[in-house]
Amino acid sequence: MTLSQFEIQDINQTVLLWLDEVRKRTLIAMQQHLDISIKHDARDLVTNVDRDNEQFLNAKIRSYDSEASIVSEEGFGDHQKNMQGNVWFVDPIDGTMNFVKEQADFAVMIALYIDNEPVLGWVLDVVNNVVYHGGPQVGVFANQLRLEQPNNDALSDGIVLLSGARLLYGMFGYDKIAKAALGYRVIGAAGPSFLRVISGRAVGYSSKMMPWDFAAGQVLAKTLGLSISDIDGRPLDMLSSNIVLVATNRAHRDILMLHQS
Repeated sequence: MTLSQFEIQDINQTVLLWLDEVRKRTLIAMQQHLDISIKHDARDLVTNVDRDNEQFLNAKIRSYDSEASIVSEEGFGDHQKNMQGNVWFVDPIDGTMNFVKEQADFAVMIALYIDNEPVLGWVLDVVNNVVYHGGPQVGVFANQLRLEQPNNDALSDGIVLLSGARLLYGMFGYDKIAKAALGYRVIGAAGPSFLRVISGRAVGYSSKMMPWDFAAGQVLAKTLGLSISDIDGRPLDMLSSNIVLVATNRAHRDILMLHQS
């Protein structure tokens, strides 16, 4: 199914209005007591803001696109079996640890795929009040500023962003990748890391991610001509966890070679 330019713009503007409201709600909640729970371990947190944002956004999606399916982090979505039709991805607070401990480097992310094709993605940088949004039919924007494709730098020319836990234990060749890069950083959240790659501040990023972690970033990265795959170079499975690699084309090749060596 191909949407018209008018339909794309209508969806985009509608979601931007939702995200404006989510940002206001999140900023208010940050000044209040947070109800913090542990999901799988002490580093995997969830707050009342995660749940409230997800319920708010899922309700908006169901009202706007009633036949769509939703894949979301905190359990208020659907148990999706395939990518047929309209499938929305929602990450209500990406980087909850950063949200709780730093109140920085976290995001709210939404993506729309139709029949497994990326259509639109949105990554809201709450603190800086910037929404990175767009898709193949419209391009990518930071608020109203259109982004150009980042320079096609090699791994040795730039900064690479990596999962801290996997770097610490030398998994997936992350130690070799970090040594080969000009520099490396650990951000601890997918959305802010994707934003650094699509804006040209980093040449690549790799971490283990769930679908809601990478769905929006993949839309924006592909639109800007960046390479995105799993760590073995295969297309991402949109309904399961992946070791995701997004990078410039040159850095992507460099990283795959190091991982496979």
